Amino acid sequence: MSWLKRLLGRGVPHIAPAHLRDASGIAALHAASFHRGWSDEEVENLLLDPQVLAHSLRVGGTFAGFVMSRSAADEAEILSIAVTRRSQGRGLARQMLDLHMRRLAALGVKTLFLEVAENNRPAIGLYRKAGFRDVAKRPNYYPLPEGGTAAALVLRRDIA
Repeated sequence: MSWLKRLLGRGVPHIAPAHLRDASGIAALHAASFHRGWSDEEVENLLLDPQVLAHSLRVGGTFAGFVMSRSAADEAEILSIAVTRRSQGRGLARQMLDLHMRRLAALGVKTLFLEVAENNRPAIGLYRKAGFRDVAKRPNYYPLPEGGTAAALVLRRDIA
């Protein structure tokens, strides 16, 4: 019974457009999720950019994730997506990604790109299930915390 209480106690997920008030939460989660985090100012600048589309995830009213992309003409690139450790494993990143892609398509985006470190298995699994395919590989692109580098996989998906 305690597992049911924990599951229900997590709250209802809600995905909405991100706002400036989300900048510090996005910056903190980005820093916790990636080797080189974004500052509050960098996130604020992205959120103010008219070419950037961002969504935030709240679970039970608490900030729990984000997805952000930048568009140019009929193409866009996912800049980053992350979900807090507490909210992982519930399919919330996929829900955010699906909604984000629908919104991009509604804005006229036809093709979506992203880069992901070749050793980021959870993210690669998310993107493959969402229909992304490899188009290129950039060797020695991402610095690793323990030293060395990982290649970046460049993925693509047509969304319109």
